[in-house]
Amino acid sequence: MVDYRDSFLKTATGVFSLILIFLFMAVGSASYGQKKVKLQKADFAKGGRMKGERYERLLGNVVFTQNKTTIYCDSAHFFKKQNSLDAYGQVRVTEGDSVTITGKKLEYDGDEKLAKMRNNVVFTKLNSATLYTDNLDYRRNTNTAYYFNGGKLVDSANVLTSRTGYYNVNNNIATFKKDVKVVNPDYTMYADSLRYNSRTKIIYFITKTKVIRKDSVNSIFESGIYNTVTRVSDLKQGTGESQDYSIKSKSYDLDAVQNVGKARGDVVMTHKKENLLIYGQASDFFKNAGITKVYNNAYMAKITDDNDTLFMRADTLVSIDNPDPKKRKLLAYNNVRIFKKDLQGIADSLEYRSADSMIFFYNKPILWAEGNQLTADSISMLIKNNSINKIFLKVNAFVISTDTLLNFNQIKGRKMTANIAQSKISQVYVEGNGESLYFALDDKNKIMMGMNKIICSNIMIRFKEGRVNNLSFYVRPEADFIPPHELQKDQLTLKGFAWKGDDKPTRDEVVKGISKEKKEQEKKPEIKRSPSKPSTPKSGGTKKKAA
Repeated sequence: MVDYRDSFLKTATGVFSLILIFLFMAVGSASYGQKKVKLQKADFAKGGRMKGERYERLLGNVVFTQNKTTIYCDSAHFFKKQNSLDAYGQVRVTEGDSVTITGKKLEYDGDEKLAKMRNNVVFTKLNSATLYTDNLDYRRNTNTAYYFNGGKLVDSANVLTSRTGYYNVNNNIATFKKDVKVVNPDYTMYADSLRYNSRTKIIYFITKTKVIRKDSVNSIFESGIYNTVTRVSDLKQGTGESQDYSIKSKSYDLDAVQNVGKARGDVVMTHKKENLLIYGQASDFFKNAGITKVYNNAYMAKITDDNDTLFMRADTLVSIDNPDPKKRKLLAYNNVRIFKKDLQGIADSLEYRSADSMIFFYNKPILWAEGNQLTADSISMLIKNNSINKIFLKVNAFVISTDTLLNFNQIKGRKMTANIAQSKISQVYVEGNGESLYFALDDKNKIMMGMNKIICSNIMIRFKEGRVNNLSFYVRPEADFIPPHELQKDQLTLKGFAWKGDDKPTRDEVVKGISKEKKEQEKKPEIKRSPSKPSTPKSGGTKKKAA
């Protein structure tokens, strides 16, 4: 039997090789055709030589093609051997049906597929943007346009200018460099470098960018994105400033349509007229309502005229701005703590009304001023010339102070008004149901001589160096002097007495959020204990320490 397999394989191999040769020739021919610039038409043609090179001088309705690229011009020098041309007059280059470039002069290299358009250049991407410049290089192999001596990109939303720039036709991304400026009806931006997607209308901040809004708010951002259509942005490490306010944060999420925003990370807000700074890790802003909320390790610092600072901490701080001054407020709620060198306080919540410069403390407030503890159902404070001027205690008002022997001097009444002079309590006026316990000491304040107990309607207490100096009693006072040996334990305090000295906040507690317990734990050295047998208590009981 004859085996045809070897003959068949040889024949098949030969046919396959022949097919490959034809395919290679076809591809090579197509590739060659793609590389060459072809003259399609011209009204007049004349040959010549320039710098030793042969060329064709073409005039009138000149048209060249290379693949999907078509070049129109009034006149041209065509260097066929070099596969290049120079075009003049009303020059127009089209890339398919999406890109059109016009200008006065063109140098085109068919091998590099590089078009250098000069003078009054207009680069248009269909349904995207238009670029204006005098010097444009367009690389067809990468579909990238580059200008290097000033340019302007215009679309339906923005006008962007810079000294140099790149535009990628494939992804619609324009990159601007040096003296970048973006103009929009709502804002103007300045940057050293910036990117822009002409299809999605999204701006990418890649260097520090300054934004000036039409409402006179100036902002600077390190990086981020801004959608000019939806007007929603996600920005990093920035500051915003108006005539009255400023804000700084690590990141921002802003919606200019809804007029809401979020700031996150090391937030610092400044109220310039009030000398007020608010700190936190998170802030929410609602422009239409004029409400700004700061939380997550939030505290406030208000600079006073006595070269001191009033600090306040709370779970949440809320600023309410309004064209009506009477409606402008600062609210603090949950775990309010305040600290000033000569004033400390706690409350559940607090309200500051800027119109009348009043601070209101709510829900079991306590103030400590120059060694005096002040309590009442409600406490309010008048701020005058950036300093505390008066303190008002209403319903169950109670003032407690200690003397050099740690006795508790006490005054209570229906309501009290404390006057402040040079950051110190100068006097307290008690109105209604006045009661007083005052311990008399010898001249050297070393021996307690006895206790004065006085009941009357109204009392005036005068202070010196933060301590009670003298008292005046009005409307039928009833006074008793009790010598030390006759004093009973239940006579040492008035009804409602509650000394809360341990609750007085420290500066670290208010500013840094460090509790006293945590601070004490940090001070204690770590004790390493080795295993040992439990000790056996000695007989005879234990001794009590003297109080």
